[in-house]
Formats: sequence, C-alpha cells, structure tokens
Amino acid sequence: MKPPDPIYEGVLAGDARAIARAISIVENHDANSAQLIGRLYPRTGRAYVVGVTGAPGVGKSTLVDRLTTVVRRTGSSVGIIAVDPTSPFTGGAVLGDRVRMSAHAADEGVFIRSMATRGHLGGLAGATADAILVLDAAGKDFVIVETVGVGQAEVDIVSTADMSLVVFAPGAGDDVQAMKAGIMEIADVFVVNKADREGADHVVQTIGASLALKTVGPDDWRPPIVKTEATRDVGIDALWTEIERFRQRPPQARDDRRRTRESTRLRRLLSQRLVERVERELPPGEFDRLVEAVAGRELDPYAAVDRLMRGAQQS
Repeated sequence: MKPPDPIYEGVLAGDARAIARAISIVENHDANSAQLIGRLYPRTGRAYVVGVTGAPGVGKSTLVDRLTTVVRRTGSSVGIIAVDPTSPFTGGAVLGDRVRMSAHAADEGVFIRSMATRGHLGGLAGATADAILVLDAAGKDFVIVETVGVGQAEVDIVSTADMSLVVFAPGAGDDVQAMKAGIMEIADVFVVNKADREGADHVVQTIGASLALKTVGPDDWRPPIVKTEATRDVGIDALWTEIERFRQRPPQARDDRRRTRESTRLRRLLSQRLVERVERELPPGEFDRLVEAVAGRELDPYAAVDRLMRGAQQS
C-alpha cells in the first residue's frame, strides 16, 4: 500500500498550508507537479471561475476584495489568485495583492495567493490554470482570478475563466484606445469602477456605443455595464447580481465555454511538450546554428522549423 500523500490529502481537506504548498509545486514546475494535478483532477469541476481584468489603476484588487465580502455573505467559499508582475530580484510577485485584501486574512473560507507572471504574456502566470485546479479540488465554490493589468494583452483570461469581468475607470488611460483592444471582446460584464470621478458617464457611454456594434451571442447575452465605487462598497451588490444572472444561464452555455477552455489548454500543453521534446532531442548546437542561418537570410523560418523537426526525429 502506498503511503498517504500529505499534500494531496491536505488539499482535499481544504488545509491552507497544503493548498499553498500544492500551488508552489505547480508554479515551480516541480518534477511531481503533473502527477499531483493528475490525482487532483478527478476531484475538480465544481468551482466557478471569475476572471477580473483591466488596465493598471482601475481598482481591480479593491473590487475583488469587496466582491469577496459579498460572496462570503452567501456562505460560499472563495479562492483568489492575484497575478502580479515578476520581481527582477526574487522572481516572485512584486505587488503582493494580498496586502490589499488583508480584511480576509483571518477568514478560513477565503484563500488568497499572489502569483508572479515570470515572463508569461497575456496577463496571467503560466501555472494559473493549475492553481485554479488546486483551489477547485480544495472545495472552493468560487475562484476569482485577478490579472496583472497589462491592458490589451490580457485576453488569456477568457480561456481560463467561466466568466470575465472587464474593469474600466475614468482617467485610467485612453478609454477609446483601450476599447479598440482585444479585451472588449472577452467581457461578460463591464465594470466602470471609481464611478464617482468625473468622466465615469463618458466611459459608460463609450462602452455602450461599442456594444451596440457587437453581435449578440448565441444565448442572447449582452454584457451589462455596472458602475461601482469599490472603496465605498457602492455597486458591489449590483455587480454580484449580474454575475449570478450570467452564472444561471443554460448549462450548455457554461459547458461550451469549458470545452473551449480545455481545448485551448490541451493545445498549449501539447505545444509546450513538443518544444521541450525537440530541444531535448536535437544534436548539440543545432538550434543555434539554425538561428544564425535564419538571421543571415540563408534559410527561411519555415524551412528551419522543418529541419528542427527532422533533427529531433532522427536523434
């Protein structure tokens, strides 16, 4: 009989230390991370994942903090993943959003984890999806993922969450340019935070004008626009109402999104494994030689990739 795995058992029991250790394992790509996720995966699929994205300075962390308070009033447990920029000194998260969510530090029904992007583009850390699975297996009813706040690049959240909140705020940048970016296409709910500031109504009108040009989805869902003042708890209940309204859509809509999400995840994992295999099996120095050949216009990139694949197969 195999000895019990304290991390695996602890995650299933909802133990905070075991959850933290498990997330560290998947974040650091430890040798047994894939095995841990493989064991936890059958115990997942219950948590509802809410992504919160938007440019820096719009108040995402405060919004997540206040939203967590509302969720906890319903009796549901919450896991929060706050993705921060990477420290150039430690490799860890720079901002540490847990500081801004300290009101929930003593709440056993809330688990908060900051994760560094570690160079991963798209607003998320590379191990975010696995961290979500850990929190799901730990029994969290809701998992809220706050992206790093890199503007138009943070569209990865749509392939990670069950629903996405896109947050704007007056005076947080060029609203028109932001709305031309990809994040306008991923929102299930728009939030105009800091709505007490001058220009909030203009942001609402601009979003509304942009939405008028969009085709309504197959389930007739048109993203609502909610005005909030997170620091004063204004509009948070209305936001929660819209989240619940979206969550109560027909099961097929949620299942379709989850299939798309898993398809994207499988393709990314496959790409990662293929690259690792090619690099591992290539003759020493072959990759660098091909880079020089492409840079010197002696070889085109497609031909170089073909050679890389052949080289890996023959080794």
